[in-house]
Amino acid sequence: MSVSDLIMKNNDSMGYLFIAPNLLIYTIFIFIPFIYTFILSFTDYNLFRFAWIGFRNYGMMFRDDIFLRSIWNTLRFSLGTILPSIVIGLLFAVLLNRGVRLRLFFRTLIFIPNIISVVTGALAWAYILDSSPVGIANRIIAFYGFPPQKWLLDLQLAMPSVIVMSVWAGIGFNMLVYMAGLQGIPSSLYEAAAIDGAPRIRIFFRITLPLLKPTSFFLLVMACIRSFQVFGQVYIMTGGGPLNTTTTIVHQIFQNGFQGYRMGYASAQSVFLLLIILTVTLINFKSGNNPEGADAD
Repeated sequence: MSVSDLIMKNNDSMGYLFIAPNLLIYTIFIFIPFIYTFILSFTDYNLFRFAWIGFRNYGMMFRDDIFLRSIWNTLRFSLGTILPSIVIGLLFAVLLNRGVRLRLFFRTLIFIPNIISVVTGALAWAYILDSSPVGIANRIIAFYGFPPQKWLLDLQLAMPSVIVMSVWAGIGFNMLVYMAGLQGIPSSLYEAAAIDGAPRIRIFFRITLPLLKPTSFFLLVMACIRSFQVFGQVYIMTGGGPLNTTTTIVHQIFQNGFQGYRMGYASAQSVFLLLIILTVTLINFKSGNNPEGADAD
């Protein structure tokens, strides 16, 4: 064996050594629990009983009206949060990427919701949307002559209230990622467009937006995954109510697993959620790669 081959072999061994801690953590805290959850999904397990029941839990899910409602609520939440948070984050990134006065202050102000915990943000919004007349939101609308609203107790307003809080919490991350993408666009393209006399709106749609396509694709995939995993704001702000109008898939998993102690049923719901997220992610990747394939042809 030559010296170069020995060096390459040692480098490969060092590489495996460096990633070993990460692989160990992944195996212990993700892979093994997933396998255990998958096995439990075929059982009737409730801390006192363990019985193999096959696919009965999966059949039960589609006869469970509350769980079916949670699927619809999760889809509503996803549709209401993904696009607005991405679009608003992009607008803030474009505005604050220029030489705006106090832009560092505004960047920090917008990014703060992404730093604080979901519980803290949800508690703050629960106080803002308090249904009493002294609630901040009700005091604001009362100033303009509107009657107070039961934001988190109304069947029509509860889900939009949770959506608004979630959009507020997600804008900062999207803005930060978009600003990183904007920094990677060559300034020569904007200079050439300015020389040609192109208006700013045309520059945005012809240069900025197309070159930010990889960034937008990344944020879309991440937003889809996060939206289907929503739990904290629902648990804190509404508890899944009123009348299950805001309960989500993860909220149902929590209720069945940690409140009803139906571990087998909750495990089946978790596997179902994994399949949904995996399907949505694969669809995003397939649709995201199609335009590039079309251009190559």
